[in-house]
Formats: sequence, structure tokens, C-alpha cells
Amino acid sequence: MDAPDLKQRQRAAEDMLAQADLLFDRAQCEAALQRLAADITATLGGRYPLVLPVMGGAVVFTGKLLPLLRFPLDFDYVHVSRYGDKLAGGNFHWVRSPQASVAGRDVLVLDDILDEGHTLAAIREHVLQLGAASCHTAVFANKLLDKPKPLYADFVGIDVPNRYVFGYGMDAAGVWRNLDEVYALAGH
Repeated sequence: MDAPDLKQRQRAAEDMLAQADLLFDRAQCEAALQRLAADITATLGGRYPLVLPVMGGAVVFTGKLLPLLRFPLDFDYVHVSRYGDKLAGGNFHWVRSPQASVAGRDVLVLDDILDEGHTLAAIREHVLQLGAASCHTAVFANKLLDKPKPLYADFVGIDVPNRYVFGYGMDAAGVWRNLDEVYALAGH
């Protein structure tokens, strides 16, 4: 991409943020994270779990959550693509399965958002098929939908409306994962 294209993309991203609706500010996100850490610690603190964030969306959530989990754990990650470059669902593609041994372990899967739940349900099923003793799921954001999901997360930071949300690891057209707040696109 040449410099004029980058400038145009930067302006478009800045305009997107300027027009977006702030749903959760930094303090609200941090409070949700603290509560999540306490809930996870109460459930898994004495079980030496294997933590598996889902790349790439869970990177911000994971980076902020891990220092709050003051108990021993092992760390690996998974990367599953469902959407590719599309906004509509499609087939699952396992970019990376867990490399650490899952057999007999209590596993905690971390993801940025639980939308319709198909991807997280497939990851949970895969982890259990690999012989995990248990598989808990934690998401920073749970999208409130008017239809049932195949899986509901064990630990949820915030509930968001059925809109296109971004920030705190969730992107909008590839940008704004790095925000400490959660926004919704204008008109979505």
C-alpha cells in the first residue's frame, strides 16, 4: 500500500471512530475485567488450567486479563478462522490447534466476543475431543441476540447490543482493536 492509500485509510478509520457510539468507557471495561478475573480465579484458581486465547481478537483481552490471574497456569493459543474476509459465516479453518497437551487438563478458552457462538462452540468441542477434563469459556463481550446460541460463555465481561462493536480487541474493518473502550459503528 502506498503512502496516499495509507493516509486515506487512516482518515477513514479516524472518521469511523469520530462517528461511533461509545458503549463502555475505559473505567467500565477495567471494572468488567477485574470482575472476570475474580470469577475465573474462584473457579479455576486451584486447578492449574491451560489457557487458550483465540487469536487474533483475544490478544488485547488476554494481555489485560493474564496479569490479574494470580495463580499458576499454562499458556498456548488457537487460531480458527470462520469468516475470512467476509462478514457472513462460512466454514471453519483451523489455522492453529493447541500445541500443548490438552488431555486431562482443565482448559480456559478466551475470546474477544461471543456473537452467534458457532466458533467458540467448535473450539470447545475440539478441546473436549482432545481429551480435556473440562473446558471453560470466557469472553470479554457477549452480543445480545434475539436467537439462541449453541454455547454461552461461562465468564462474561460485558453484554453488548446487537450492533457492530469494536475496541478492546474487536476490530472494525481491521482497525481499532487497540482501543481501551468499546464502541458501536454509527448506523449499525
